[in-house]
Amino acid sequence: MPLEAGLLEILACPACRASLREENASEETPELVCESRSCGLAYPIRDGIPVLLVDEARRPA
Repeated sequence: MPLEAGLLEILACPACRASLREENASEETPELVCESRSCGLAYPIRDGIPVLLVDEARRPA
């Protein structure tokens, strides 16, 4: 289930305050990815709710 466009407009990366984009690595693991090249953290979306905790984020590969 994709997030609403209006929600994506107001959400920001908690680490660097850059905007986020929704990415679906697979159907089971949707995430919000920071658009900053220096940060690039990927935050999980669980049960349709973004988990915007730096401790829960995946570091870029």
